Amino acid sequence: MWACVACVAAAHDAMPVDSVGLASGDLVVDSVAQDTLVRTRPVADRHVRQAVTLEQPETKLDSVTTLTMGKVRAFNPDPVRATWLSALCPGLGQIYNRRYWKLPIVVGAFVGLSYGTAWNNRMFHDYQRGYRDAMDNDPDTRSYMNFFPRTTQESKLDKTWLQNVLKRKRDYYRRYRDICIAAMVGVYILNIVDAYVDASLSHFDISPDLSMDVAPAMLEQPTGKRPTLGLQCAINF
Repeated sequence: MWACVACVAAAHDAMPVDSVGLASGDLVVDSVAQDTLVRTRPVADRHVRQAVTLEQPETKLDSVTTLTMGKVRAFNPDPVRATWLSALCPGLGQIYNRRYWKLPIVVGAFVGLSYGTAWNNRMFHDYQRGYRDAMDNDPDTRSYMNFFPRTTQESKLDKTWLQNVLKRKRDYYRRYRDICIAAMVGVYILNIVDAYVDASLSHFDISPDLSMDVAPAMLEQPTGKRPTLGLQCAINF
């Protein structure tokens, strides 16, 4: 009988260790939840698993960190990728850098400048056609009369004054159309530069502890005279 008991004890000690638990009375860590301790013990010929959850300090995530497979990983944008994305589609680099508040600025600038370009271009063509019709002697070409009320009589208009006004308006709208186009090119380039700089400086360490100390100091005169009293300012950052 004692031999049988010894055999049972040896078999109990030789039980394999799995991912759930050891023999009764042992303490293991569950492979599914690393923050949970699992204890197994025999009660009335059956095993009861007791789980004890360990409290862990909360991890605060900022705008440049992500949680992947239970691990905190810092977001590290690639400047080259951000540049190509902004060149491909304005505003896409800002989304990649997670600067979402810049997207309405970029889109709004392009929409506004596109509307200004289209409006000035349409007015430019209207006045150009009217000026061309006012310069020829064909009575059938009278597109410039569309700029006046229906009750206006063409015979009462001064041809020289009309030609000067149409020419001045044509040049005015052509000038502002070109300005809108140049501004669109500038916004496009600025969008690319902003995405590159933002991605490059995403991990630039800027200390929030800024201080300025003001203290009296002795100021030396360049002429060799006696020093004078003054104030010395030092900024710590």
